[in-house]
Amino acid sequence: MPEKTRIVVIEDNTQIREGFAAVLESTETFIITGQYSNCEEAIKNLRDDSPEIVLMDIDLPGMSGIEGTAIIKKLMPATIVIIITVLEESEKVFQSLCAGAGGYIVKNSALEEIVKTINEALAGGAPMSLSIAKMVVSSFKQSNSSPLSERETAVLRGIAEGKTYSKIALDLFVSKETIRSHIKNIYHKLAVNSKAQALKIAGDKKWITGRNY
Repeated sequence: MPEKTRIVVIEDNTQIREGFAAVLESTETFIITGQYSNCEEAIKNLRDDSPEIVLMDIDLPGMSGIEGTAIIKKLMPATIVIIITVLEESEKVFQSLCAGAGGYIVKNSALEEIVKTINEALAGGAPMSLSIAKMVVSSFKQSNSSPLSERETAVLRGIAEGKTYSKIALDLFVSKETIRSHIKNIYHKLAVNSKAQALKIAGDKKWITGRNY
């Protein structure tokens, strides 16, 4: 039997935190290794909890979810942080992305949606709600100075929209391995090693837009 995916929940609302934990623990694929009301305590126990996924509230007492995300990604780069927020403000969401978050979900989403989001993140996608994805993508404007090819730009936009590699491959009529090759080329050209860094540079340089190819 495969090992369960280790999850830490950081949420200051006790009811929401325990609700997430209970639902995820009831599945056959997830195990909760830690529950915290603030980032400070979670970070202290990060090594012992050893999470593959962190569900992170964006507005927390003390250290914010944005700050916490940056620290967790620095300490454990392979850990996927998924922001849970009631606020669909593009600035906070984009700051979280830049800090290394791998996806977003709105707090009032059904708990089944949380499970789906985790699975998408584990599959290599960057899940986020449609409204947040639109905000992120629409914040970018096209620039002719991009070193990326048209196809690489399309792949990067797919990541910004929260699509899995499989979905991007399907949309572009290529194999999943071709998408992985494009991702490697994007990382090489932009001198980065993560999706968050690639999207931050593309956003700062205005290399991708909300328009479809």
